[in-house]
Amino acid sequence: MTASRTPRTPRAPKAQTTTPQPSAEERELFRQAVAGAQPIAPSGRVTLAPPAPQPIPLQRLRDEQAALAESLSDEVDVDSLLETDELLSFRRPGIGPDIVRKLRRGHWVIQAELDLHGMRRDEARESLSGFIHSVRAQGVRCVRIIHGKGLSSPGREPVLKHKVRAWLVQKDEVLAFCQAKPSDGGAGALVVLLRGVDARRVRPA
Repeated sequence: MTASRTPRTPRAPKAQTTTPQPSAEERELFRQAVAGAQPIAPSGRVTLAPPAPQPIPLQRLRDEQAALAESLSDEVDVDSLLETDELLSFRRPGIGPDIVRKLRRGHWVIQAELDLHGMRRDEARESLSGFIHSVRAQGVRCVRIIHGKGLSSPGREPVLKHKVRAWLVQKDEVLAFCQAKPSDGGAGALVVLLRGVDARRVRPA
């Protein structure tokens, strides 16, 4: 005796989606819209992505700046290298006294300045070296270094003022310097003339 089977319910056919075809009117409108259009001729050009910017070698710059600062000694007897005028100016051998006079009178325009006032010795030395290296790369010739008058130092002794002079005379890039005019900082600043990047000596203008 065979068991009776339950009749299966037939599955409904899957609905199929069809893309509606454009009407004759829509086709005619499209033909009118593109009438006269011409295919773009190949140009043969290849679009290249712009080159990535070069990474800034920050660590190398810091290392170079530190090396420049470490090369400056605090033991230089700067007093023996200064002129015996009241402003204790300096000019490198081969630089005539007329250069210092012109520097004192503002013959060269001050193009950049560095304010060391309030810095500690090591910080000021590093900042000075980095500043001179940077401005020379830009072609700057005349700068002002603000070292302060030492009024807030212990014993009101202008320690940084003397240190800055000692550091500057060790920089071959420095041709001359003198105390700034009262309007430019007076006894609290120096005006410094730097060697040109390509020039070996200063020619009076």
